[in-house]
Amino acid sequence: MSWEQALLIAVLAGTGTYLVMHRTLTRIILGLGLLGNAVNLLILTSGDGPGEAPIIGREGDFTDPVPQALVLTAIVIGFGVISFLLAMSYRSWTIDGNDEVEDDIADRRLAEEADTATEFGEPT
Repeated sequence: MSWEQALLIAVLAGTGTYLVMHRTLTRIILGLGLLGNAVNLLILTSGDGPGEAPIIGREGDFTDPVPQALVLTAIVIGFGVISFLLAMSYRSWTIDGNDEVEDDIADRRLAEEADTATEFGEPT
């Protein structure tokens, strides 16, 4: 793996992680797409180098087809997940008029109960 590929993978993964941490669904979806591309590129670059296609009857240095098959499968699954998230985001946009993820009231209540329990030394 060359340093350019490693830098590209690091930039894609870092940017994707940064975008996933935001509260808007649009940025979360873009971040997941970037993370998926970073992982696909990592799998492809960590595989074997270039070689001949593994065809019966040919001699030579063959390349491993498993990383390519994994990436192809990951692309299809990633496309399905992104499509589902876009549909969910569109539905949220039509209902609320914004794409910001709200806090869950039950989660906020549980977090407050855990904070008060640790103040008084109670086990959680």
